[in-house]
Amino acid sequence: MNTINELQDEVIEEFSTFTDWMDKYALLIEMGNALEPLEERFKTSDNLIEGCQSRVWLTADLGTDGRITFRGDSDAVIVKGIVSLLIRVLSGHTPSEITASDLYFIDRIGLKEHLSPTRSNGL
Repeated sequence: MNTINELQDEVIEEFSTFTDWMDKYALLIEMGNALEPLEERFKTSDNLIEGCQSRVWLTADLGTDGRITFRGDSDAVIVKGIVSLLIRVLSGHTPSEITASDLYFIDRIGLKEHLSPTRSNGL
């Protein structure tokens, strides 16, 4: 399994092939569309992310191996793509690996500066 930093570097490399933000948004949408849908039973207020402009649900399951599996969904296509990126980078790692990580890929792909303030706050 790749480390969190290796996964972040993969994401940065994928986004670096595009210079136009419309292309990057298209990639985000494609990633969101590829995300396995979250079952309706998990779309509860307990799993709803506070402060986000869109509705975003996130679940986390701790496996017997000590690794967390994240699942999520959103009612907005770009946000769903962001959720898929976070799941890709963080899922399958231990809580200590996650809390010790520096999520630098968000800034390096330029995502934060291309989000509305409320979406950035939610992120």
